Amino acid sequence: MPNILLTGGAGFIGSHLSEKLLSFGYNLTVIDNFDDFYPEVVKRTNIAGLLENKSYRLIEADIRDKTVYTRLSTTKFDAIIHLAAKAGVRPSIQQPELYEDVNMNGTLNLLEFARKNSIKHFVFTSSSSVYGVNPNVPWKEDLNLYQVISPYAATKLSGEHIGHVYSHLYGIRFIALRLFTVFGPRQRPDLAIHKFAKQIVNDEEITLFGDGSTSRDYTFVADIVDGYTAALNYTQSNFEVFNLGNSNTVTLLEMVEGLEKVFGKTARKKFMEEQPGDVPRTFADISKASQLLSYNPKTNFLKGLEAFRDWYLKTH
Repeated sequence: MPNILLTGGAGFIGSHLSEKLLSFGYNLTVIDNFDDFYPEVVKRTNIAGLLENKSYRLIEADIRDKTVYTRLSTTKFDAIIHLAAKAGVRPSIQQPELYEDVNMNGTLNLLEFARKNSIKHFVFTSSSSVYGVNPNVPWKEDLNLYQVISPYAATKLSGEHIGHVYSHLYGIRFIALRLFTVFGPRQRPDLAIHKFAKQIVNDEEITLFGDGSTSRDYTFVADIVDGYTAALNYTQSNFEVFNLGNSNTVTLLEMVEGLEKVFGKTARKKFMEEQPGDVPRTFADISKASQLLSYNPKTNFLKGLEAFRDWYLKTH
């Protein structure tokens, strides 16, 4: 069976993807440095059930550490799926150099590893943030991208560009997946749905930035995982960019109303000014992914919130 190298595999999306790949019978090597962006125990819990699987290997390392690639070179990998990154728009404004170092240099290290070891398939995790404040919604992959408004978004766009270089020069098939606001069980604790859920359950005040009209294209994690597995098997061209979204926007107030409904509690709201780096809305055109990857999101927002609620109440 194929050997897959997965970076960031202990995180929210990575742990779900790991389970899916293992269910297909793939051999999986995961790199994760258990970054302190949120508590390490969360990631340890995410992968606790995978560690006994004979097809699963965990390497605790930083993708910026070039010595780790010497250890990895003894395995012949069929593909790399790259999720590891410094995440978050707002924190990137405070630490732009760190975000550039991890997200750009780390990606370059992996592409060099692929080149030197003749790994011809590379799936890269990009972000809807690369569209910035582009008013032409829903966003299509061929839009001109000159309107990024955070260092995080800039690093993701740079990752797509260096991927194109390596695809052109070395024949590596590079597939970039622009993810749109992923949610569901195991969602990172810093993200709005998880953070608001905790505050609502504990009768704490939630802070809404802006007037509540900002909107996001929330996409359930199982649908995102299906997009990754499709990208892993894509062979029609050597470079492609795909939106993975739900193509259905939800406003900030509608998101809070959904949480109130599934948890059966009323939120105490506090409104504050919008935050620098936040885009007013995200909205994916997924026709390209639908056509070329047979990508078809199946979980609507409320059903996804119910699945998140069930996981949250079971684990908190």
